[in-house]
Amino acid sequence: MNALASHALPLALLDRHQRDFPLCPRPYAELAGQCGEQENDVMAALCRAQQAGVLARIGAVFAPNTVAASTLAALAVPPDRLAAVAAQVSARRAISHNYQRSHAYNLWFVASAADRAALDALLGEIAADTGLAVLDLPLEREYHIDLGFALCADATATPRQRDYTPRTLPPLTPAQRALLAALGAGLPLTPRPYLALANACGQSESWVLDTLSHWQASGVIRRFGMVLRHHELGYRANTMCVWQVPLAERDAMGQQLAQDPAVTLCYARPARGAHWPYTLFAMVHGKTRDAVDCDIDRLNRNYALTGLPQQRLYSLQRYTQRGPHYA
Repeated sequence: MNALASHALPLALLDRHQRDFPLCPRPYAELAGQCGEQENDVMAALCRAQQAGVLARIGAVFAPNTVAASTLAALAVPPDRLAAVAAQVSARRAISHNYQRSHAYNLWFVASAADRAALDALLGEIAADTGLAVLDLPLEREYHIDLGFALCADATATPRQRDYTPRTLPPLTPAQRALLAALGAGLPLTPRPYLALANACGQSESWVLDTLSHWQASGVIRRFGMVLRHHELGYRANTMCVWQVPLAERDAMGQQLAQDPAVTLCYARPARGAHWPYTLFAMVHGKTRDAVDCDIDRLNRNYALTGLPQQRLYSLQRYTQRGPHYA
């Protein structure tokens, strides 16, 4: 992050275009015009951000379970096997995030596949390969999923979306699946990145732009823009908070919690018996664990959560963080 801090252009670009990245034939020229720079200078600045590890990719964040099936899963790994099992899990391209957390379930990962049957098969393979039972926690309700980070002191906070009505799509065509695959690594840093996507999936540039525009307008794409890595931005304390909330109260609590600026993600997932009774999840990111704990203490007080059974699962090691792979 220090490598970027002295460069106002990269910071301003990253901050402003975490959402609403231009959907036009020459998007980097559009960005250049907005900030009074040259197209090549903008692409070079974004290249530096990628090399610094801050910019993961430029692309789409899809609403959950629209273009593919996904789940949050966990394994209880014996400590002496953790590194080896984490490597086994991360070796699968279907895994986008893989973290060690402070709990008996100590390895947490996000898995995606073309549909639920393929996802079940993937989880079954992981269980067979590791010899460990997989805790499968598919999304039941989302209250806030965005994960944008303000980089500049004068940045204006984006209002939190309140309409999280589940989106549905008709079955994807082979051409749409090819576009998803091409999007996986993000837009290339070339003057006409959508033309490069079009060539990769055998379609026209206008078809790519029309398809992305339609997905964004319909809510299937939650946001289209710069996807950043929080750890490299200085947000090194990452905690997943979980509460055991009665089902009748869960949605009201989740909707309230999701409006708090300290909460970067908030959603409901199923309980799995006595070994995992938690139903309400929230992510809190901060620069130190003390700061995160202060935020979580305040959330408990302000939203009447203190008396509920709960856990704080601190992130101890990041094994994998990359864009989802929609096979």
